[in-house]
Amino acid sequence: MKPAEAYILNTEEPYKAILLQLQSVIEAIVPEAELLFKWRIPFYYYNGMPLCYLNHSRDYVDLAFWHGEKLLKYREHFVTANRKAVTSLRYKTVDDIQDEVVIYVIEQQLKIDTNPFKMIGRSKATNT
Repeated sequence: MKPAEAYILNTEEPYKAILLQLQSVIEAIVPEAELLFKWRIPFYYYNGMPLCYLNHSRDYVDLAFWHGEKLLKYREHFVTANRKAVTSLRYKTVDDIQDEVVIYVIEQQLKIDTNPFKMIGRSKATNT
């Protein structure tokens, strides 16, 4: 079993069910996405670029992504507090997941098609 899959399957309920549901939705939208284990959490990569990541923390699961400032719909669902570059959708139960919101976010990330790690490096380089 791959580490990212183990992370999901070894997570306690109800968070495991949330992770599995998000995994199903993401893989239905982008079947070519690669599930990798980076920085001790599951990351989805598409064409060599990070698309989003899943993170179980305390009493919720985050579906985290970059370029949130460019997304115009469903902003009321976004968690951005105390963050500089990452936005997330936060779930405490499977019933909290609204597929249309996840689909919108993932499809917009694909359209933006910009590696967030290269953007972060560029902004640091221009600030020095």
